[in-house]
Amino acid sequence: MVGVIAAIALTACSGDPAPPEHPFDVAPYVHQGHVVDCGTFKAQADAQAVLRADALDPNGLDRDGDGIACPDLPEPKDRKPVHRDFMTDVDGAPIIEPIKPPPT
Repeated sequence: MVGVIAAIALTACSGDPAPPEHPFDVAPYVHQGHVVDCGTFKAQADAQAVLRADALDPNGLDRDGDGIACPDLPEPKDRKPVHRDFMTDVDGAPIIEPIKPPPT
């Protein structure tokens, strides 16, 4: 019985390993307002981690709104888009409060 369990465990672990995580501390960059821009980061994955932590993007890391921060930065890359489904005003600033229709 122990041999069967060991074989199952080894089989489950023998798949392709996940890529190593690129540790990056986002704390200094989120919920601080505009404190950084793309030039602050050494890697795209770092900028993406900041965008993922604060999808309102006060730093303007995702200028085209596709959910990918600073795509021109070097590796490592994180190309999984951040869901950013909210409305913005004319200059791209997020509108947090719902827009109320004018009285009729």
